[in-house]
Amino acid sequence: MPADPVIAAAGDIACDPASPYFNGGIGTSLGCHEMATSDLLTGGGLSAVLALGDTQYWCGGTAAYQQSYDPTWGRVLPLTHPVPGNHEYKKAGNTPTGTDCAATHKAPGYFSTFGAAAGTIGQGWYSFDIGTWHLIALNAECRYVGGCGPGSAQEVWLQQDLAAHPTQCTIAFWHQPRFTSGGVGNDATYATFWTDLYAGGADIVLNGHVHNYERFAPQTPAQVADPNGIREFVVGTGGVASQPFGSTIQPNSEVRKRNIYGVLELTLHATGYDWQFVPMAGSTFADSGSDTCH
Repeated sequence: MPADPVIAAAGDIACDPASPYFNGGIGTSLGCHEMATSDLLTGGGLSAVLALGDTQYWCGGTAAYQQSYDPTWGRVLPLTHPVPGNHEYKKAGNTPTGTDCAATHKAPGYFSTFGAAAGTIGQGWYSFDIGTWHLIALNAECRYVGGCGPGSAQEVWLQQDLAAHPTQCTIAFWHQPRFTSGGVGNDATYATFWTDLYAGGADIVLNGHVHNYERFAPQTPAQVADPNGIREFVVGTGGVASQPFGSTIQPNSEVRKRNIYGVLELTLHATGYDWQFVPMAGSTFADSGSDTCH
C-alpha cells in the first residue's frame, strides 16, 4: 500500500533581495530564513507544498522572485500550490519600497512566477485533490478581485465547489487569518469564507500573514468550540521575519509560538490527519497531534 500523502505549508516567505538581512540569501538572526525553511521541503516525500501568501517581499516583483524565492522555495515549484498575500499586490510607490515593483495592483510577478498553478489571472482561486482530500485555495486580497462577501464571484464559486466535492476531508487555505492572537487581531473580511466552509463540513483552514505559529481547536464561525468545527492553523513562519502576539488571546487558541521559522506538515489519511510543526535546523519547537475528519 502506498503511504498516505504528506503536505507542507507556510506563508510569509522570501525577503526582498535588497533587505539588509538578506545576507546573500542565507539571512541573519533577524530574519530572511527562506533558505533554511526551504531545506525542509527538498528531501523528498512531500506530495504538495502550500505557499500561504506573501511569498515574496516587499512587492512580489519578478526580479525579486528570481533572486530570492526561486533559489529557495522555488526548488519545489512543481509541488507548489500558492495563494497570494497583500505584498504580492503592492505596486511601485507603496512603502516600504521593494525590488521591481509593478505599476499596478495586479500581482503580475506572482502570476508569472507560479503560472497555471496560481489559478486564473485576475482571480487566483482554485481547487484540487490530494488522495481522498479536497483542497480549496482562496484569494484573500478581496478588494482586487471583486470582494469576498456574500454574492461575490469568489463566494459563489466557493459554494459551488463545496457542493461539487462532498468529500469527507477538506482543507481551505488563504493568506490573512479570520482568527488570530497576533497583533493585527481577528479579520471579519473572511467571515463569509468561514460560514460557507463550516456549512460545507471543512476540517482545516490554513493561513499566514501573522509572522508566528498558532493552532486553534475546532470551532464554529462564531468562535464557539465545536468538535465538528474547523481547526485553524496560522503558519506565518516561512522565513521573512517574526512578530509578537497581541495582548488578547483568542478563544480556542491552543498553541502559540513566535520567533520560530519552519513549516507545518500534514499527513492526510482517508478519514483524518496528523499535524507536525517542523522547525528549521537548529530550532527545537515542536507541535504535533491527530484528528479525524467530519
